Amino acid sequence: MAQTRTTTDVLITGAGPVGLSAAAELRRRNVRCRLIDRLPARLPYAKAVGIQPRTLEIWDRMGLVRNVLEAAVAMRGQFLYVNGREQARIDLTLPPEVPYGFAALPQYDTERILEEYVAGLGTAIERGTELLSFTQDADGVTARLATASGAGEEVRTRYLIGRDGAHSTVRKGLGLGFEGGAFPEEYMLADVEADWGVPDGYGVRSVHRADDGSTDDVLVCIPLPGTRRYRMSTLVPPELSTRATERAPARGDGVAHGLEGARAPELSHIQAVVDRLAPEPATLSGMRWSSVFRISHRITDRYADGRVFVAGDAAHIHPPTGAQGMNTGIQDACNLAWKLALVLQGEAGPALLGSYDAERRPVGEEVVGRTVRHATQGIEADPDDPRTVTLREAQLLVGYRGGPLAGSPFGPADAPQPGDRAPDCAGLTGSVAAYPMRLLDILRGRTGHVLLLYASDAAELADATGADGTGGVPRSPDGAPRLPTVAVLAREAVPAAPGGVGVPRYRDADGEFARLYRPDGATGFVVRPDGQLGARFPLAATAAALSGYRTALSGPA
Repeated sequence: MAQTRTTTDVLITGAGPVGLSAAAELRRRNVRCRLIDRLPARLPYAKAVGIQPRTLEIWDRMGLVRNVLEAAVAMRGQFLYVNGREQARIDLTLPPEVPYGFAALPQYDTERILEEYVAGLGTAIERGTELLSFTQDADGVTARLATASGAGEEVRTRYLIGRDGAHSTVRKGLGLGFEGGAFPEEYMLADVEADWGVPDGYGVRSVHRADDGSTDDVLVCIPLPGTRRYRMSTLVPPELSTRATERAPARGDGVAHGLEGARAPELSHIQAVVDRLAPEPATLSGMRWSSVFRISHRITDRYADGRVFVAGDAAHIHPPTGAQGMNTGIQDACNLAWKLALVLQGEAGPALLGSYDAERRPVGEEVVGRTVRHATQGIEADPDDPRTVTLREAQLLVGYRGGPLAGSPFGPADAPQPGDRAPDCAGLTGSVAAYPMRLLDILRGRTGHVLLLYASDAAELADATGADGTGGVPRSPDGAPRLPTVAVLAREAVPAAPGGVGVPRYRDADGEFARLYRPDGATGFVVRPDGQLGARFPLAATAAALSGYRTALSGPA
């Protein structure tokens, strides 16, 4: 096999939504990367369909959320039925300050939108290209590839990200554990249309419980874009069971997860379940695809080893309950990408990369445990109050308090603290725009950290920003803040004199920033590139707080 040798900064294996998100976050920070996928084309399956509000916030900051919103359909709630009787109606309502609701979009459309975004940044997916093996040393990783042409290639890369699925070559190459198990049940998936009267935007979960309380029949329907179109999942009938063919799990690695089996269910198989379990008579039509699939629940023992990382299904797999998997993987990718970019560009020390496992693996453990509980007991059995359950499903409660990058708390204990999600808020007004803005509008397109300074008068801001020569915001030779800085003046603040503060200013006209961030007097906030808070501090201590946060990013000398 002919062998060529190439170099790059980051090699990403697997061009699903997680790999594409990693590439997008790296490329918009001008990091060289290559994105390979062994498949010759995008799969036409609506596998992962749920888009969580937190993911939409991330995509908003990247500048591609509009394309998603125009393609997706709203997920407004779900009806729950047991033995033909309605047990509950779950409405997916969120606090008014949350900018996005729940959405559904077939995975192939999600991948298309991300692929187009990444291509616009100069990186194309290298289809039909597979990672065969790799070795790493103190300076980088050497990867062996098989390309679509049949030629071999040796790539020297500074870092390798394995986003290559449940049967990950990268995870196996590192020798990482992948503990867990498989559900004994097999399922059918199908993309169909149903002529029933279920309200738009609502899903259906209908089960039959035997006399002993066990569930012996199930139908789950998730709305998709289109007219009364749904992704339906049901238990597999005996004649379609992959176990009946004694087929081993894919690649013989013992991980039974995902689409498998050559026997695709027919429309009649899905119709039979609908006839038994649908809340009202319905005729199915227009089946676009179908498959048999298996579900496992596993998590790796480490998300990183040296210069090699795993993310998404390569790191954690679990039931699709609550549409947590793809969204968790996308957050894995964003968490890792901004840290890699800082290290590669010399703005942080390599020790920063250790925070990826420290922050994201606990999230993966929680998601695996919760989705297994919900799959076996139902989300309605969750002991938390409905508001908390909905916020958690929306992934708005993901946080890293106590993590290696979370600085000391400041202000009320129940206010957003370092490690928490930085809330969006509305009602920010400037001196030129004749309409109020959201905080997301101000953060959109920015690739790095952003410093928010909240104060009630211009003098407090001047002390922090250095307008009088005493502030703590680091400056470039031209006098501009090296850390992008935005001032938020309290609703009752006296307007600053023209030119009095050398950073963009917005007024908290509706008091929403103060309500959500709960500043303790004049307060500063560092917003990380992934939309989490990095630091919170009194404005008078800006210099010390920023120095401490830079030290946390740089790691030990």
